[in-house]
Amino acid sequence: MSQISVNNLTFYYEGSYDNIFENVTFQIDTDWKLGFVARNGRGKTTFLKLLTGQYEYQGNISSSVIFDYFPFEVDDKSKNTIDVIEKIYPDYEFWKVCRELNQLNMDMEIFYRPFSTLSNGEQTRVMLALLFSKENNFLLIDEPTNHLDMESREALKDYLNDKKGFILVSHDRNFMDGCVNHVLVINKTNIEVQQGNFSSWWENKKRQDTFELAENERLKKDIKRLTESAKKTKQWADNVEATKIGAMSEKYERTRAYVGEKSRRMQMRRKNLERRQQRDIEEKSGLLKNLETVEELKINPLKHYKDKLTVMENCTIVYQNNMFGNDIPQNNQKEIVNGFNFEIKQGDRIFLKGSNGCGKSSILKCILATLWEKKEKTSNLYLSESSFPILKEGRIEIPNQFIISYCSQDTSMLGGTLKEYAEKNDIDETLFLTLLRKLDFSRIQFEKRIEDYSGGQKKKVLLAGSLCTKAHLYIWDEPLNFIDVFSRMQIEELILKFKPTMLLVEHDKRFMENVATHIVNI
Repeated sequence: MSQISVNNLTFYYEGSYDNIFENVTFQIDTDWKLGFVARNGRGKTTFLKLLTGQYEYQGNISSSVIFDYFPFEVDDKSKNTIDVIEKIYPDYEFWKVCRELNQLNMDMEIFYRPFSTLSNGEQTRVMLALLFSKENNFLLIDEPTNHLDMESREALKDYLNDKKGFILVSHDRNFMDGCVNHVLVINKTNIEVQQGNFSSWWENKKRQDTFELAENERLKKDIKRLTESAKKTKQWADNVEATKIGAMSEKYERTRAYVGEKSRRMQMRRKNLERRQQRDIEEKSGLLKNLETVEELKINPLKHYKDKLTVMENCTIVYQNNMFGNDIPQNNQKEIVNGFNFEIKQGDRIFLKGSNGCGKSSILKCILATLWEKKEKTSNLYLSESSFPILKEGRIEIPNQFIISYCSQDTSMLGGTLKEYAEKNDIDETLFLTLLRKLDFSRIQFEKRIEDYSGGQKKKVLLAGSLCTKAHLYIWDEPLNFIDVFSRMQIEELILKFKPTMLLVEHDKRFMENVATHIVNI
């Protein structure tokens, strides 16, 4: 066992308005299984990259371990998976990667498929297998659960539970609870380390926040009372002091001495009250610095005159690379879903559940394509999708005068300013920015270009855009990828309060259990 020591770490990006870290100091043991928690944009990925020496910084980071960072960068996804692995890690041992893939429930045939044909979840598992094959290094694992289905998350959780020596960035509460024994937290004003899993840290935080809020209220009342007392005491002392002026006499001299002593004592009392007031103000200023304010979000779902909003009957969906059209040769079509049936009624919150690559996203996109073909009004946030499936057999029925708001799992198409994004997608800019503020965007972020945002901030742009759209149906495809825990709870509360009709693909087990009215297994 050794330590990773961070001393007086200060870091900012060139041209940035503010420091990401400022005089940060802490130590961690390399045997710990560390869960890394913070709001989006606080610097989790930046810190991991500082550990690997990718950026220059002020202060000192000392360690005797070798770091491996996940995810790896893939330059050419058109190559076969085995070639991608060899490019990333030329010294890999084939049998070790096979062993890790087997533990992650992957078939060996994926080695000889183009990496681009793997689903996002399959790509993630391949990269994790490569990471775990590099034994004895300290692992920096940055959001491995994005795109992973529930079964894969459970397998990865069990796998990590048998490992030691890693820092894991994840916002999945169940996943974190199952595989970490310490929590590293970036607060608003400091970084802290606590023993335990996510739930124990969360309970401690709630207790601390509750105590500080109560203490803050008590001190506010004390400060107000002391301020009023000091004002009265000052007035009384000034009035008594004024009675010292008058005609000179022996009797008066005795009276004046008495009055002077009384005035002196009253002035001392006033100063003592002011000192107590100042002490309480200083104590109060030390509270609530790390309180995470989570404001209530709002949504305006529309009510349709029909109860059934979407019906799918005997649907067979195949994949194509061209936008809409059925003239693809049979041997170039890949069947994704066969004989699928379901319906969405007003008020339903339906989650599609299934393994990576089983066709969940294809079902969502097929509904969107049907709506587009009908030329109905919809949120156009999905129009940048590069490829769509087609409905080969069966039917999809949606009513007339029907509006859908869509949140894609892909953020790669985002760029430009927030103003340009609002104009392009025909959403109210003021409402859009208000929602982003409530999702923990600082005003400084409004000045940056979207491509410079963190993964979680980009996802919040898509979510805020979807929430701005008044719709009959909200279709969200893995909306919580990269989204921090606080915002996940915020979105849960929004859905439970306003009860919009929704169709979702999301692998966060706790979120699904809290929100779903129906779960459809694919």
